[in-house]
Amino acid sequence: MNERIVIDPAICNGRPTVKGTRITAQTVIEFLAAGDSIEDVLDEYPTLTREDVLACLAFSSRLLAHQFTVEKTA
Repeated sequence: MNERIVIDPAICNGRPTVKGTRITAQTVIEFLAAGDSIEDVLDEYPTLTREDVLACLAFSSRLLAHQFTVEKTA
């Protein structure tokens, strides 16, 4: 786990957040996926740093590295 991304059951229902904030990694990734730049994210969330945004990207990348199989069950 990256030191900047934490999972605490008492914060945001245990969703991965940027340490010291209630900003989820998913929120940051969604801004970037929508076409916003890192600077746009930093303007929207001034408590974040560039390193925080990059940590969210790295966290997302590590999750995608896991292999998933989707099977129809019914």
